[in-house]
Amino acid sequence: MMIMVSLDHVAHKILTYIPYVLVLIDMRFEGVKCGRDDSVDNHMEMGKKLLAAGQLADALSHFHAAVDGDPKNYMAFYRRATVFLAMGKSRSALPDLSKVIELKPDFTSARLQRGNLLLKQGRLDEAESDFKKVLKTNPSDKEEKEAQSQLTKSDEIQRLVAHARSSFDSHDYVTAAAQLDTIIETCVWDVSSREMRAECFIQMEEMGKAISDLKATSKLKNDNTQAFYKLSTIYYKLGDHEMSLNEVRECLKLDPDHKQCYSHYKQVKKLNKQIQSAEELIQDQRYEDAVSKYEAVIKTEPNVQPFSLLAKQRICHALSQSQQTSRAISVCSDVLQADPENVSALKDRAEAYLQDEQYDEAIKDYETAGKHSENDRQVSEGLERAQRLLKQSQKRDYYKILGVKRTAQKKEIIKAYRKLAQQWHPDNFQDPEEKKKAEKKFIDIVQAKEVLTDPEMRTKFDHGEDPMDPQSQQGHHHHQHFHQGFQGFNPFGSGPFNFKFNFN
Repeated sequence: MMIMVSLDHVAHKILTYIPYVLVLIDMRFEGVKCGRDDSVDNHMEMGKKLLAAGQLADALSHFHAAVDGDPKNYMAFYRRATVFLAMGKSRSALPDLSKVIELKPDFTSARLQRGNLLLKQGRLDEAESDFKKVLKTNPSDKEEKEAQSQLTKSDEIQRLVAHARSSFDSHDYVTAAAQLDTIIETCVWDVSSREMRAECFIQMEEMGKAISDLKATSKLKNDNTQAFYKLSTIYYKLGDHEMSLNEVRECLKLDPDHKQCYSHYKQVKKLNKQIQSAEELIQDQRYEDAVSKYEAVIKTEPNVQPFSLLAKQRICHALSQSQQTSRAISVCSDVLQADPENVSALKDRAEAYLQDEQYDEAIKDYETAGKHSENDRQVSEGLERAQRLLKQSQKRDYYKILGVKRTAQKKEIIKAYRKLAQQWHPDNFQDPEEKKKAEKKFIDIVQAKEVLTDPEMRTKFDHGEDPMDPQSQQGHHHHQHFHQGFQGFNPFGSGPFNFKFNFN
C-alpha cells in the first residue's frame, strides 16, 4: 500500500507541472528563434560594413553565415552575389542572383544584374528575357535606360553571331575573326565564340592568339578536355615539347581515358625524354652520344620542322664543341639555311670556323649574330677573339708555311713548295668546305714561295716586314701585282707565272 500511495503521489505531481514545462520549452524555442534572427542581422550588418571597407573575403564569410542562418533571406543572397562580383567570381554570383529572383521576382536590380552576366556569357536568349522582364516591372529611369540599351546590344550581337558562323563555314577566317572580336568585346565569357575564334586563328596560323583564347576557354568551361588537347597540339607544332606535355597532362587529369590525349601524351613524353637525355649528354660533354640521341629525335618526329631544326641546331653545337669542324660547319649551315637568324647556330658555326682558321667567316657570323642578339656577351667576346686571330694570322711566317729553316737554300725552298702545292691543289678536293680551305692554303704556299725565292723580298721579310702586306709596304704594290698575276703562273715551275688556275 505504501508503495502504491507514493507512486500515485509522484504521478499527480508530474501531471501538475507538465503545463509549466511546456510553457518553458515554448519560451526557450522563441528565444532561440529571436537569437537566430539577431545573429543573421548582425552578420548582414557586419558584411555590409566590411564590403564598404573593401574587405571582401571577411564580408563574404558574414554573408555565408547569413544565408546559412536564413535561407529565405533574399537580401543575404543579393549581398553575397555583390561580393562575388566584386571578387571577379561571376560564376558564383549567378546562382545567388537566380535565388534572389526566385524569392523576390520583382527585384529589378537583381534581374538586371543577372541579364548582364548572361550577356557576358553569350547566353543571349536568357539575357534578353531578363531585360524584357525588367522593362515590364515598372523600373526606375536608370534601370529602364540600361535594360533597353542592353536589349538593343543583345539583338545586334545575335545578328553578328549569325554572320560570324556564316563566314566561318565559308572558310573566310579573317572576316569571321573580326566579327568574333566585336562579339567578344561584349560577351567576354562566351566559350563558344572564343572556341570559334581560336579555330580561326589556327587556320590563319596566328598560334599565339589561338593559345590565348584556348587558355581562356579552359578556365571558363569546366572539364574542357578539348581545349587542353588543342593547346598541347599547338605547342607541339611550335616545337615547345615541355608546354605540350604540361597541357596534355591537364587533359588526362580530367579524363584519364581520353583517347586523343593519351595517344598524344605517349608521343610527346617519348620526344621530351629523348631531348632531355640529349641535353644531359651535352652537359656531360659526351658529344658523340648527344649527336646520336638528337638524330633519334629527328626519327621520332620527322614531320614537325621546329623539332628537326632544334635537333640539328644542338647537333651543330655538339660537333662544334667536340671540334669536328667540317661536320659542324655543314650541319650549322643547314640550320641557317632554314633559319638565317638562328643566333645559336651562328655562334656555333663561328666557333667551328675559328677552329678551321677561317677567321673572316667567323667574323661575319659573329657580326650577324650581334645584329639579332644585342648585348650577347658570347657574341662580343667571340667577335673580339676572331678579329684578334685574324690579325695574328695575317702576320705569316713563310718559312713555317713551307716547313723549311730560315737558312734554307733556294733549291730546298722550291722542292718544299712543289710538294705542298701538289698536296693542297684545290682541284684535289670535291667537298666545298674542304676546297675552300685548300684554296686559302694554296695561296699561302704560293705567296711563301714568291717571297722566299726573291732575294729582295726575302731580305725584307727577314727584317720583319711582310712584302705581301700592303700596309707594311707603304705604297709598294707587290700584293696587288701578285693577285693580278695569280691566274697565270705555274705552281710547279720556278720561273714566271704561266699557269691558269681555276678557283671553281
